[in-house]
Amino acid sequence: MQPAAPLLLHRHDSLKTLDYSVLQQCMHCGFCLPTCPTYVATGLERNSPRGRIALMRGIADGALPLSKGFGKEMYFCLGCLACMTACPAGVDYAQLFEAARADIERTGVLRRPGRDWTRRLLLGELFTRPRLLRLAGRALWAYQALGLQGLVRAILHLTRVVPESWRRLELQTPKVQPRFSHELIPPILKPAGRPRFRVGLLTGCVQDLVFSDINRDTAEVLVANGCEVWTPPVQFCCGSLHAHNGEPEWARKVARRNLDLFPVAELDAIITNAAGCGSHLKAYGHLLKDDPEYAERAQLWSQKVKDASEWLVAIGFRPPAPGGPSPTGSRERLTYHEACHLCHGQKISREPRELLRALPKVEMVELPEATWCCGSAGIYNITQPEMSRRLQERKVEQVLKTGASIVALGNPGCHLQLVNGLAARGITSIRVEHPMSLLAAAYRAEAAKPASMP
Repeated sequence: MQPAAPLLLHRHDSLKTLDYSVLQQCMHCGFCLPTCPTYVATGLERNSPRGRIALMRGIADGALPLSKGFGKEMYFCLGCLACMTACPAGVDYAQLFEAARADIERTGVLRRPGRDWTRRLLLGELFTRPRLLRLAGRALWAYQALGLQGLVRAILHLTRVVPESWRRLELQTPKVQPRFSHELIPPILKPAGRPRFRVGLLTGCVQDLVFSDINRDTAEVLVANGCEVWTPPVQFCCGSLHAHNGEPEWARKVARRNLDLFPVAELDAIITNAAGCGSHLKAYGHLLKDDPEYAERAQLWSQKVKDASEWLVAIGFRPPAPGGPSPTGSRERLTYHEACHLCHGQKISREPRELLRALPKVEMVELPEATWCCGSAGIYNITQPEMSRRLQERKVEQVLKTGASIVALGNPGCHLQLVNGLAARGITSIRVEHPMSLLAAAYRAEAAKPASMP
């Protein structure tokens, strides 16, 4: 397989051809500094949003070269977008961040054979071909189900021949589900009565392999609230991994394929249950604005994409009634971690809490630093393991302060990061759950309640 060639950019992907007013918006006020995890960790100006924007502006002005150092700095950024929430000037850091990374890949300042081959394999092949991704998922499931993973981990623990980075990476391998989304959810799922709405359900890529049960739960919750659910069996990656890692053309490619899968005009909403995906899916209108064939459909798509919690609150979801008595006789304590691209990217914070507070037999407590990044950030935990680990440990510490037995969150990357962080501490008393799974379980308990119960 040949290394990936740098991709040509559309005019709005380059820092030098970007609307200069976007770069000028930054007032250097510093409100972003205390919200930036990398700046707080290092105290270095270049590791802050303000510092990075200054570097971008220098490149746009031709005063600085687009160097390897700049490339490393932009990949040290988590892309958590907390700075956008804090910014009083409304700087569109997400647009700048993606343009900078696209320039880095176009110029090839970080190119090396291993990196190029890995990017081509993962971004160019695996995450643009859903059937190939599922085949890889089946192989990984067999590796885990046959006990090979335990054997490999024992060997890695006993030997120092394998690099430490490889050992850490293996420990982060997610558990693949025995059945994927298309095996759990029919293409069209209808409620018992007349549907109130018709919605499409996005099953994702990693979500499809690792959290297909959450996709099934989401479909069940939608049906329980009067939605007819359309779920195409073979779906493509949303493209967020590509856009956030400097490959806009690959992002456009999978976006077009997703648009072709759904009858966008016939649906009331297109539902996603993954925060990182949702933030990017809502940007299809911008991503394809120069595409004469897809621009109009992409704009309509962006208007209709809704996070599952956002949609349920908007349509007036039905709170579940209490089921049978609690096994312990007490209410479970639950806390909520806000995924960055849900609270900062999509500005959705109230709706998940509203769903969680409606759960019976649950006491909700607020998580300190709920909006602070957990360190997952797409593939950041692979590319920047040390900083990711520091943020992971900080998040676990805050969870422990709440005394909660359940942590709810709405993003697969955060889910894996918290599961791994708790496991590393040997903590088995805390469950990590998606709000849709908790709501689905409450509806099932309600349906299973004996008729004699009040």
